[in-house]
Amino acid sequence: QVHLMESGGGSVQPGDSLTLSCVASGDTTRNWMAWFRQGPGKEREAVAAISGGGTITFYSDSAKDRFTISRDKAKNTMYLQMENLKPEDTDVYSCATGFLTNWSQASVFAGENYEYWGQGTQVTVSS
Repeated sequence: QVHLMESGGGSVQPGDSLTLSCVASGDTTRNWMAWFRQGPGKEREAVAAISGGGTITFYSDSAKDRFTISRDKAKNTMYLQMENLKPEDTDVYSCATGFLTNWSQASVFAGENYEYWGQGTQVTVSS
């Protein structure tokens, strides 16, 4: 059993930065971990994902060049550094983890492949 807890969300202005954290309890050593986001009336969207070893990462087109995903095995924590935030980044951001056997981007970005989810943290970008 794995429990995930996100933190670091908040209200910021366009162009600001935020770093989200996802602390895991339980063994995630061999698991992929990922960030998803979803807003009211919107479909859930994968933002970024990182392999168990931390050597493979995937980013959505909207996150590429602005967001950085990382994980600290010693702290069993995953991070999402977000820079140059835009109003369209406003969403609830959730972390997820699971043991994936298919490491294609399509598979890694499919939410149904993740077994454990956090409750989410709100990010609001507004002037």
